[in-house]
Amino acid sequence: MENKEVVVLTGAGSIGLAIVRRIGVGKHIVVADLNLANAKAVAKTLYDAGFKSTPTTVDIASRQSILNLIATAKQYGKITRFINAAGVSPSQAPVEVILKVDLYGTAVLLEEFGKVIEPGGTGVIISSMSGYRLGGLEQAQSDQLATTATEELLKLPFLQLENVKDTLHAYQLSKRCNGLRVMAEAVKWGKKGARINSISPGIIITPLANDELNGPRGAGYKAMLENCPAQRAGTPDEVAALADLIMGDHGGFITGSDFLIDGGVTANYWYGK
Repeated sequence: MENKEVVVLTGAGSIGLAIVRRIGVGKHIVVADLNLANAKAVAKTLYDAGFKSTPTTVDIASRQSILNLIATAKQYGKITRFINAAGVSPSQAPVEVILKVDLYGTAVLLEEFGKVIEPGGTGVIISSMSGYRLGGLEQAQSDQLATTATEELLKLPFLQLENVKDTLHAYQLSKRCNGLRVMAEAVKWGKKGARINSISPGIIITPLANDELNGPRGAGYKAMLENCPAQRAGTPDEVAALADLIMGDHGGFITGSDFLIDGGVTANYWYGK
């Protein structure tokens, strides 16, 4: 075993890469993705920039797969940083897959990494501004999303397929759950002297976002950007700057919080034209 701090990244995309480049200096970075080729590409980029990294696979919808990832990461040292940037979008998967990956999978990650994170460690969940578009839930529903035993989450009545309108609704429910789950898990992480937060990005320019902007729904995306206060999309580096703050020493008093970073798209959605 290397005597190193270990950063675990689930989801080998542009945002996760930008974050680990900020916080991974001097640490061993384990890059995990459902697609090993994606993990290898990010690990190669990190290697070429002077980082020590190892690619591997993970299916965050599977607890056993997550446990296997943790076992792999612990071979290289102590897990002190965790970033989850994995997930599927409303245009990528059916309702049941979105709930299984984005909602249940994130809850399992929070639970299992909370058991192994080192004292003084930090984690961040990349969620989405979609959680803010859901509107109000009943307090009982919010409490259930936050505290229901992980293996019982997908049995909640309002998460049954007949009660979920479409893939966007499933995605919004999942992202609302992410923020609530982070709040609840922060209490448990705190008992180990560790912190956990979430970030809810808006439209961030990644290969997937460029596909959306130039695809069938592109006009809607462009209208959101034109009408929002910032009048532009964000970049992975801007999300990484926020993650660097809340995962570093300057963010030592921040835990159990969600940070909306969307250029004001949500503000315009609720209070603009």
